[in-house]
Amino acid sequence: MIDISSKDIVRRYARASGFIRLQPETLNEIRNGTVKKGDVIESSKIAAVMGAKEAWMRLPYCHQVPIESVRVVSELQENGLRIICEVSAGWKTGVEMDALSAVTSGLLTVWDMVKYLEKDETGNYPSTSIEDIKVEMKVKGDA
Repeated sequence: MIDISSKDIVRRYARASGFIRLQPETLNEIRNGTVKKGDVIESSKIAAVMGAKEAWMRLPYCHQVPIESVRVVSELQENGLRIICEVSAGWKTGVEMDALSAVTSGLLTVWDMVKYLEKDETGNYPSTSIEDIKVEMKVKGDA
């Protein structure tokens, strides 16, 4: 790992987002709360928080950051679901990897919960995709 021992502790913030493309029928099941595995939105938010807290365990060169806040917003859209995660901490290194890990965990949870609705007759997912995962903003200090 990179030695960060000489770096100062400063306020860190990152916002990341991603999108999962889903079929209209699946989106209706999510809206109506009729997905067999349960509440997709709430479950994906819990998974996102866990993903932020566990980024250092998944990524070999990622430092363990004392996360102070994780905020997750899920937006049902016309052709899928967008997850936006904001992570903040006062630490020596940034939290963008924690935010990306959060988004990815949330999106994977959505896929896992609705995969039975998304499969075609061959068991494949021709119209399902996770897309556009990115860091929207990163701030170091009070800027």
